[in-house]
Amino acid sequence: MLPSRALETACDETVELLPKVRAMGPVVTQIAEAMIACFESGGKILMAGNGGSAADALHFSEELTVRYKRDRRPLASIALMDPTAITCAGNDMGYNAIFSRQVEALGRAGDVFVGFTTSGNSENMRLAFDAARKLGMKTIGFLGKTGGACRECCDIPLVIPSSETARIQEMHQLIYHALCEYFDAWVLG
Repeated sequence: MLPSRALETACDETVELLPKVRAMGPVVTQIAEAMIACFESGGKILMAGNGGSAADALHFSEELTVRYKRDRRPLASIALMDPTAITCAGNDMGYNAIFSRQVEALGRAGDVFVGFTTSGNSENMRLAFDAARKLGMKTIGFLGKTGGACRECCDIPLVIPSSETARIQEMHQLIYHALCEYFDAWVLG
């Protein structure tokens, strides 16, 4: 496949997905409301993901704690990506516990857990959603394909209906950037 053809294919897939993503406005509103309720009560957002989804968790989290487009007060968010915590939990408890253990340590009732998994079937993410729910946290899933096993673990599942991991991640980013735009406006009035 020529590079130009690969680009055309990616653009075509994106154009096909955009109306479906645009129709997710009510779910995105639920996500925004849950996160704002958390911030207003003095809570924090915990985020996690594997691989490219880990990068999305880091990216979204830093947009909240530092800034998006405009200077505003920081919003409490932690990406559960500390390599020492991940390798310690992985070594001592198994890879499936790398996020749930951190949720158990850092999460509190009223906080929000945001998990990114393009397949919706990452066992370590499912266990993190379960740990968050047991603590009384609101759970939000940035998922793909059909939502997989994690769909039922989330209070608010946001499912990108694509089998292409890259397109799922691109749509996740589009959505969390839209949320950041909203949070900027919310904080700054």
